Amino acid sequence: MKKLWFLIVVSLGTTALGQDKLNDDDSLDVMIGQMIMIGIGDFNDAKSAQPIFDELENGTVGGVALFEKNLSTTNTRSELAKLILKIQKSASVPVLVAIDEEGGRVTRMKEKYGFSKKVSAQYLGELDNLDSTNFYAMQTALQLDSFGINMNYAPVVDVNLNRNNPVIGRIERSYSPDYAEVIEHAHQVVSVHYANNVIPVLKHFPGHGSSQNDTHLGITDVTDTWQFEELYPYKALIDSGVVKAIMTAHIVNQSLDRSKTPATLSKRVVTDMLRDFLNYDGVVVSDDMQMGAIKNEFGFREAIRMSLEAGLDILIFANNVEDFDMVTSTEIHSIIKELVNEGVVSRDRIAQSYQRIMKLKAEFGLLDDSFYKSLKNKLKAHN
Repeated sequence: MKKLWFLIVVSLGTTALGQDKLNDDDSLDVMIGQMIMIGIGDFNDAKSAQPIFDELENGTVGGVALFEKNLSTTNTRSELAKLILKIQKSASVPVLVAIDEEGGRVTRMKEKYGFSKKVSAQYLGELDNLDSTNFYAMQTALQLDSFGINMNYAPVVDVNLNRNNPVIGRIERSYSPDYAEVIEHAHQVVSVHYANNVIPVLKHFPGHGSSQNDTHLGITDVTDTWQFEELYPYKALIDSGVVKAIMTAHIVNQSLDRSKTPATLSKRVVTDMLRDFLNYDGVVVSDDMQMGAIKNEFGFREAIRMSLEAGLDILIFANNVEDFDMVTSTEIHSIIKELVNEGVVSRDRIAQSYQRIMKLKAEFGLLDDSFYKSLKNKLKAHN
């Protein structure tokens, strides 16, 4: 099962990362698999026989997203530790284990399960005390690292330009309507996460703070409300060298792309704006591809094609949908491979994303020889 991981480590170790070119079909399968992050389903028992464990072993999954439904209501800590260990032991290549722990309304590891209190970004912004922001960020990062959760979909760097925004301002997910304060607090959160071996993911590019609708439900057009200053947090944090992962928004912004294509699927936004204009070469992660703004407007295959052509590296399918709408990583993998074999998406395009992802994993120790031993020792504290 670990042969694939060994071969990748050897390959990355014998060539300059970013220069490595893999050519056979098996290597294409490996590269595609690393681009897929998926919600594992509605279970929280490591002992249950679930398709995700076979897909992890087959290499069609590069990351998993955890939600509150994946936390057992009894013996939460020990059961979560067992689940994460099972996920990583099943994986042919160590995976990114991600979660939403912003604080406030958006938290999965809640106090009722015995986890620490997490306050909202708005609370911290209004308090405007970086020591307090550091305290809560440290608490969260230490907790995530102790469970081997190595990626956090936070901090939100949306500027709170519309306090009645149903998905940002109204539920206190933004630090401030002042972009400078957003930058200060986000930089603190990012630095603390890195210091504790957790990858923070800035969101939602190119700015969701001025929106009037919820992209979970459908198309949200911010053309008339979006302001250029919503890019400032990304510009400042990218220039500071601390950003390694950014999540896109599903918002439509005709100021950036006249075709009315959601940012997640827009080459003008992801490649022209984020990569070329802001000079960002880290990992770009989609928001959930099953949200209404994507699922209701584009076909499954078409959305995947457009996201790859836009320049995304990791595609998230959270599977927080009805059973009949749930997808498997095998299905996603098959579509991406078909697009490559048909010449719609180039192998080089896949290789670019693969290199960014593997570089990120290497930087955070996922490809170290001691990874599994260290993880097992870490998780013992919760048993």
